[in-house]
Amino acid sequence: MTPWQKIVQQAEDHSGGAMALKARLPGSLKSKSGLIQTPDHRYLSEITKSIFKAGFVWRVIDNKWENFEAAFWQFDIETCRHMSPEDEDRLCADEGIVRNRQKILTVPKNACMIADIAREHGSFGKFIAEWPDESYIDLLDYFKTHGERMGGNSCQYFLRFVGKDGFLLTQDVNRALINAGVIEKPATSKAARKQVQEAFNFWREESGSSFANISRILAISIGDGS
Repeated sequence: MTPWQKIVQQAEDHSGGAMALKARLPGSLKSKSGLIQTPDHRYLSEITKSIFKAGFVWRVIDNKWENFEAAFWQFDIETCRHMSPEDEDRLCADEGIVRNRQKILTVPKNACMIADIAREHGSFGKFIAEWPDESYIDLLDYFKTHGERMGGNSCQYFLRFVGKDGFLLTQDVNRALINAGVIEKPATSKAARKQVQEAFNFWREESGSSFANISRILAISIGDGS
């Protein structure tokens, strides 16, 4: 496996130096207490935003998000999980949001997931905060299984946007992991995803960096890193 410092050097070369690379790294992450203190309805909002952004122009969703908040009752968990067929029809006719029925129907389902997790763990934020970083890939798998449309990049971006430390398995990151000798092809199999987690754990121990920074540096090391 490629030594971390060599990957950093490649990223610096593509960025124009160490300071330029540092400027491209993700912003600050939330502490465990910050994740715990975040209300559950804010997590539902971010889950929904990530789902609607998938396969869509992000700025369109961002520009409409105030309308989404109003249409979905500020993502109040109890109201959303009991959404009626009439509510569904109203939302599908609302020109202020993106009227994708399948994505609209993820809201009550994911609200139910959040409510179930909160009952068991005290809050949804506590559940996320206390999930061990060294098995982050298992958290992605958990949400893929228990959430609605939370597979692929949607869950990864959701966790990044709420401030949970984690990595993104984008096309660039997969290419960098292949170049580094971690995997032979994009990490879709359980065995490959385990190898990815082990590599990130090793590099974090070696570098002292967050998963988020390691992920971005990997992407930049093979090119633009977008």
